[in-house]
Amino acid sequence: MSIRKTPLVIAIAGGSGSGKTTVANVILESVGSHRIAYLPHDAYYRDLSELPENQRKLVNFDHPNSLESELLMDHIVTLKKWKTIELPIYDFTTHSRTKESKTVQPQLVIVVEGILIFAEPDLRKLFDVKIFVDTEDDIRFIRRLQRDIAERGRTMDNVINQYLTTVRPMHMDFVEPSKRYADVIIPEGGRNQVALDMVIARVESLLNEK
Repeated sequence: MSIRKTPLVIAIAGGSGSGKTTVANVILESVGSHRIAYLPHDAYYRDLSELPENQRKLVNFDHPNSLESELLMDHIVTLKKWKTIELPIYDFTTHSRTKESKTVQPQLVIVVEGILIFAEPDLRKLFDVKIFVDTEDDIRFIRRLQRDIAERGRTMDNVINQYLTTVRPMHMDFVEPSKRYADVIIPEGGRNQVALDMVIARVESLLNEK
């Protein structure tokens, strides 16, 4: 009787706009998407559909409490047991969770990506490899500005105000301090090919050991 291997959980953290998704995509392409279950922490924002629209905009989306990390932890544990999960789909334009979900099949590698994933002690315990993408503040802000205007229906004034009132303070309080928990720190994210090659080689080595 064959025994299934325990999936390897790789966590990728870093500030907003640091290049986490780029790093995750490089790993996906290099290791093979057919071997990876991808869980973005952004999908687990709490559903605010019961709040009036004007109150939704006042929520601090950069604080750990804005995310349903307990559901993410449950999903990781479920995938490690080789069972499928239903990944929530979040609508950033309305600050609410849609009625639809995405079925994620268990794979040999689980990649978890998010700003605050190292700030949660219980969540950290589930990670086998912890990567922190470290990018300069001004570069991260420009990337966030471009993304939120193009993809999330925000205005420039709204993005700047949110950055100054919640994004930057929460980064200093939660994201930056969580860097000390990383096994690997990648400066400049997806543009650091040397670091990416080393990470991919290490992942392949761990998979071979498993």
